[in-house]
Amino acid sequence: MGYFIDVGYDSINKHGEELCGDKVEIIKHGDGMIIVLADGLGSGVKANILATLTSKIAGTMLREGASISETVDTIANTLPVCNVRKLAYSTFTILKVMNDGNIYAVEYDNPPLVLIKNNRIVEPNKKEFEFNGRKIKESKFRLQEGDVLTIISDGVVHAGVGAILNLGWQWNNVADYIGQLSVSEKCSKNISKGLIDACLNLYEYKPGDDATVVTVKLRQPETVNLFTGPPKDREDDSYAVRMLMKGSGRKVVCGGTAANIVSRELGQALNVSMDFYDPGIPPVAYLKGIDLVTEGVLTLSKAIEKIRDFIFDQNAYTISKISGKDGASQLARLLIEDCTHLNLWVGTAVNPAHQNPGFPAELSIKGKVVEELAKLMRQLGKEVKLTYI
Repeated sequence: MGYFIDVGYDSINKHGEELCGDKVEIIKHGDGMIIVLADGLGSGVKANILATLTSKIAGTMLREGASISETVDTIANTLPVCNVRKLAYSTFTILKVMNDGNIYAVEYDNPPLVLIKNNRIVEPNKKEFEFNGRKIKESKFRLQEGDVLTIISDGVVHAGVGAILNLGWQWNNVADYIGQLSVSEKCSKNISKGLIDACLNLYEYKPGDDATVVTVKLRQPETVNLFTGPPKDREDDSYAVRMLMKGSGRKVVCGGTAANIVSRELGQALNVSMDFYDPGIPPVAYLKGIDLVTEGVLTLSKAIEKIRDFIFDQNAYTISKISGKDGASQLARLLIEDCTHLNLWVGTAVNPAHQNPGFPAELSIKGKVVEELAKLMRQLGKEVKLTYI
């Protein structure tokens, strides 16, 4: 297994706007992925529509093999220059990220990309060309494991302008801060959220512009194998445990019945902790060979809440907010920071406490919780495999 392309992005809306004028489009393909960050002119609905059109056009055309000149030409003809401000209706940065770490970057009027190598800011060689009156910068370079590549919209470098900072944050200061985050934070999402958190502080929580951060890292793959719920047929208990244990990576068991099955099949004692770190979350347990043992549906649901807030909350909900020692916090941190690939092994036996007798089995609470977890993990860019037993 090669490197894992870890991508995280976050945005904040201009104060008072319901929609963000920036748009990120990520399109995966067999050789890697295409990432587009578009910044629509102005803010609100109009900017959101312009940015969405730009990102969709660029992503779709490049995926289908169009050249950058054809893509820029299409965008230019679709979104002309504003007659009043003489500005493009949408600026953009495009990254073509290959699985081997090779990067092709195209920048049009967005702030320059930030590349961190060996904890130092590196300026890649860029070629500038003019196309239909528009100056385009392109560069080619390669990411190594641990390198951090970040692209931003101008709302980031404008953070604090006219308030805490007279001239805004400025690119050099932003780049320095990304360098600090690249040392302290493991995953891309933590870096993007950390930078957005700093923007919010500089804006005094009333952003004067839309701001977006997209971060790319190459990481060694990290697998988490999670088993929850007893199999429908008791004869499949041993199969479920074999599947859980045979793969590399961390092992997690959620649910009392599932934990007892693993304990029995492994011949290891299950010891329940008496430490209640959160009165609303059952305590964890300990089982030799398993990295984390928690209660089932309730703990999974609480972990999902924390992951959902981490992804969608714009009010500086960083990983530091998930600092508890309870099972849900431990599980959420593990899945966010130490997981690139998640294998979910889900038993389909129906727990009467989780099932209305009038509902079909596929509508059980456990099933819905697991599906929600898989959905959120994919939104974090993780590779998820869901197997029902």
